[in-house]
Amino acid sequence: MSKIFNWIKNNKLTFVLILLICWLIYRQNFRSPIIPLSQRKSSTLEMTEKLPISGGGKLSYFSEPAPAPEIKERLVVKESTLSLLVKNVVEAQKEINQKAQSLGGYLVQSDVSHPGETEATSGWIIVRVPQEKLEEALDYFRGLAVKVISETVSGQDVTDEYVDVETRLTTLLKTKAKLEEILAKAEKVQDILQVQQELINLQEQIDSLKGRQNYLEKSAQVSRIAVYLATDELALPYVPAETWRPKAIFKQAVRSLIGAFRKLGTLLIWFGVYSVIWLPALGIYLIIKRWRRRKIP
Repeated sequence: MSKIFNWIKNNKLTFVLILLICWLIYRQNFRSPIIPLSQRKSSTLEMTEKLPISGGGKLSYFSEPAPAPEIKERLVVKESTLSLLVKNVVEAQKEINQKAQSLGGYLVQSDVSHPGETEATSGWIIVRVPQEKLEEALDYFRGLAVKVISETVSGQDVTDEYVDVETRLTTLLKTKAKLEEILAKAEKVQDILQVQQELINLQEQIDSLKGRQNYLEKSAQVSRIAVYLATDELALPYVPAETWRPKAIFKQAVRSLIGAFRKLGTLLIWFGVYSVIWLPALGIYLIIKRWRRRKIP
């Protein structure tokens, strides 16, 4: 043990650097490890919940209700989610947007992340295309990928809701017509004001129902497609079939090592910049120490 303490005493700077490297490796691998996106809080469902969706809802995996046999033409809102491994995230986003527009669709929202050397580039894009062009769009998007990691297609039958809204609208419009007849015959100011207030309330309900009806119609006409893109499988929101993957672990270890070296380099740069403070302080300390040694008989 005495040899170890003597070595530390004679090689203080080397010992400090070793401690710093050990601390960085510990922090990188044990305190904040690189975790696949599938295991993070922002998993597939949580990630899509954060993305804006027209209509104010969340992306959900719909359960199909029992269809009403008397209605032949049903309104079905379709949504699809893709996770694609691509060579270039930005180029893939551009091609997806261009294809959606060429099919008569439009871009809803997109985002891309450039984390640097320690993580892969990733991003997502949400587009809407006419429902009859959904399969064509999905085929094209699959063709952009080096590998299709996951794919889901879901549908929600909104026919019953649409019929219910239409029935309520019919009732409200009839009530409005009767109130207008009463208003035309009213003579007292108090009666006129009361009927007008009821008409205003009815009109608000009618406008709200018409807006909902229009939303259901438009949603059934255009399908929503959310595409997640990355240059590495680990950056995509999916659950791997294999629980232990040596290649994935190796990539994590390499990224962790690169991250540790970058942090160490950053620390050394700060150490060098602050040398204008600690070098003079160290010089003063050594001078005082020598002066005291000379002073002691």
